[in-house]
Amino acid sequence: MVRKLGLLTSLYLAQGLPYGFFTQALPAMLRERGVSLEEIGLASLLALPWGLKFLWAPLVDRYGSGRLGRRRSWILPLQGAAVVILIVLAGIDPSSGLTPVLLGVLALNVVASTQDIATDGLAVTILDHDERGLGNGIQVAGYRLGMILGGGVLLIAYERLGWSMIFVLMAAVILLTTLPIARYREPPTVPEETPPTRLGRAILVDFLGRPGMLRWLAVIAAYKAGEHLATAMLRPFFIDRGLDLEAIGWLTGTAGFVAGLLGALAGGVLVGRLGRYRALLIFGLMQAVAVAGYALATVGELDMVLLYGLCIVEHFVGGMVTVTLFTLMMDACRKGMAGTEYTIQASVYVLSSGVVAALSGYAAARLGYTWHFLLAGGSCLLMIIPLLFHVAAERAGRSKVMIWTEDEGADEGADEGADEAAG
Repeated sequence: MVRKLGLLTSLYLAQGLPYGFFTQALPAMLRERGVSLEEIGLASLLALPWGLKFLWAPLVDRYGSGRLGRRRSWILPLQGAAVVILIVLAGIDPSSGLTPVLLGVLALNVVASTQDIATDGLAVTILDHDERGLGNGIQVAGYRLGMILGGGVLLIAYERLGWSMIFVLMAAVILLTTLPIARYREPPTVPEETPPTRLGRAILVDFLGRPGMLRWLAVIAAYKAGEHLATAMLRPFFIDRGLDLEAIGWLTGTAGFVAGLLGALAGGVLVGRLGRYRALLIFGLMQAVAVAGYALATVGELDMVLLYGLCIVEHFVGGMVTVTLFTLMMDACRKGMAGTEYTIQASVYVLSSGVVAALSGYAAARLGYTWHFLLAGGSCLLMIIPLLFHVAAERAGRSKVMIWTEDEGADEGADEGADEAAG
């Protein structure tokens, strides 16, 4: 178990590092250069490969080297490609224009999102049902640790080290995270885990045709959208309140993401004790309060103690929500199609978050920061409604989304699911 968790931590850290720079450091840097809120929001669309990766997920699930391992044969070259892209970005002068930088970020997102397909498939395969809560806690913690480095530590060090050295350091860290998977020996694929030969549209139609699946995808699309509406404008808000890049790095990229890491670990433990659905509901209500709380920082004099408190609470709660949601997404995956089915769900999550983030700049510019954060908190409350409909459908037997609700697997898992829904 320890070896599994260490391996997954390294792989998700490798994904979180460049993503943290793109989502956390870059918006603050753009705002400091005078880029408008609308344009910063639209820059979120560079993460589109994360939302479209379901299109090529069946290929990653189906093909791979038997000698290297079906997942490992994808992860290793993709990690190498990420290192190369970061080295190229290190040689670009951002003062001559941001277009080459944004294109490099887009290419990095294509590579990282494809690596994520293989990593998610590996995680679903090697983690037992009882290990998934803790496993997802470690997964989110590793990802957030990468974001701490890419969105916090590097932002703090940016003015001292300069553009080129920042990207060289990111490349070095990703190279180090490649060592565990290079040494890992992936178990051979057993016949029941081999995906069917059909690809593309047939797989998607089969997945969406499962009873209750569209209802569950609505839960995934809605549950974190309100949070992303708020956090997409958080760094520009800090710049407009007079914070410099180093202060933002300490606030969100370090204190906030350490809190998120701890929240992920806490969520991994609590999801097993509270039950999956009960935990998602409780943490979702906490998320709404935490997000709306940012409105307090928009009035009066700048209060750094208040900012730190709000940021720590919101990141901690966000970590718990993410772990619980991702655990349920794993539960919805069938053997042999784990990479594809998890990726379809993750794509829905990313697409909804990306659309909301892209529109966030327009909302903040027109409503002002106070009403923007209150709107985001209210959205978090409204977005709990799809979860209630989903749980009601499972209690009535109209939903067969989770593996424990399927006829052939309705033993201990079915009892667990019924108990949670009833709670």
